Amino acid sequence: MQTLNDAASLEHYGQDWTRFWPPAPSKIVFPETIDDIVELVLEARKGGHALVPSGGRTGLSGGAVATNGEIVVSMDRMRAILEFEPAEPSIRVQGGLPVGTLQAAASERGLYYPVDWAAADSSQVGGSIATNAGGIRVLRYGMTRDWVRGLKVVTGTGDVLDLNRGLLKNNTGLDLRQLMIGSEGTLGIIAEATLGLLPEPEASSVLLLGFADLDALMPALSCLRDQLKLSAFEFFDCASIDHVVKATGQTFPLDRDACEYFAVIEFDDPNGRKQDAALAVFEQLMEAGYVLDGTLSQSGSQAAELWSWREAISESIAYRTPYKNDLSVRVSRVPEFLQQLDDLVAKRYPDFEVVWFGHIGDGNLHMNVLCPTDWSIEDFHAAGKRLSPAVFELVHAHGGSISAEHGVGLLKRDDLHWSRSPEEIALMRSIKRQFDPDGILNPGKVF
Repeated sequence: MQTLNDAASLEHYGQDWTRFWPPAPSKIVFPETIDDIVELVLEARKGGHALVPSGGRTGLSGGAVATNGEIVVSMDRMRAILEFEPAEPSIRVQGGLPVGTLQAAASERGLYYPVDWAAADSSQVGGSIATNAGGIRVLRYGMTRDWVRGLKVVTGTGDVLDLNRGLLKNNTGLDLRQLMIGSEGTLGIIAEATLGLLPEPEASSVLLLGFADLDALMPALSCLRDQLKLSAFEFFDCASIDHVVKATGQTFPLDRDACEYFAVIEFDDPNGRKQDAALAVFEQLMEAGYVLDGTLSQSGSQAAELWSWREAISESIAYRTPYKNDLSVRVSRVPEFLQQLDDLVAKRYPDFEVVWFGHIGDGNLHMNVLCPTDWSIEDFHAAGKRLSPAVFELVHAHGGSISAEHGVGLLKRDDLHWSRSPEEIALMRSIKRQFDPDGILNPGKVF
């Protein structure tokens, strides 16, 4: 196995997209086989070393950060496509394969892996499973969990578990595969995965709509779902537009000053047969006063251009080291919750800039508080930690989750009680001990 311990590698592999914790791993190792992973785990148990599983490190909760001399286990050398099964259809791959490569491989065979997000080309299959990644089409296709047919995992004891073996039906007791999905590397290292695929979807078109206010979002979503077959409903605010314009130099196609919020809506449109229906819904929403402006894609390139306004937001604000909160409530409660949350942040920190976007069709909001240019990262992180309890108390009052899709990691470890009961946390700790009795796998994360 290759090992790196130079300063540049330690910094590169020791952190994820959060920047609040200085990376300080002892070394980076690159297993190439399952036997290599087993060897690493057994050596770690014997020597009392901590291991941090590392994929594309695109996470936003500090789940892949190594801050205390841990050994980072990078999956970069385990990127093979192992088996394609057209009858199901499904594909078996190693955990280090980039999700974008998986999507391309499926497309070459006339098939489709539907879980998608902006960082798909950088993120890896194992990491996406360990965090149960969601993305932009959860409205239609669900989370990563819904597409995992089988897993091969090395636990913290060094045991290799072949979970569900790619079966479509297997009703033989507890499904341990589901425990691994979303466990953030605390129970095992995902070496291989079998993932379900779909026939390529019908052609789609995209609406970009500008809304009058928050109260217009839910009636518009309901109307659109009734009359079009939606795969995505992604919203963002005016501040998002401003940052994307600044970062890309593009001209926004709608009236930015007239509308408070915007949404990218994707719907099935085989051979352009739904264009008239989409225009009819648009006119209906305009007449009701919910929508003030909009445009409809006329080609695949135009659809991609409209999507870019949503997909470019995270990268355009990254330089401001945002303090992110990835929250969810029941879909019907989104407008009230968002308004209360916006008021809360404005009251606590009136000078902070907040950028809102998210997968509003499934109740998921991304609150991005931007670091003021004259603040240090340390002071800003501390301010965010002071703000979080009030945010999470509001989430709790609405029966929501403090982490809709980004996981817990280090960022929300101490706030888990806002979404999980003491009994649930005790059971999760007990499960952790069964799979990792020495506590060597991603210690300090989640719990």
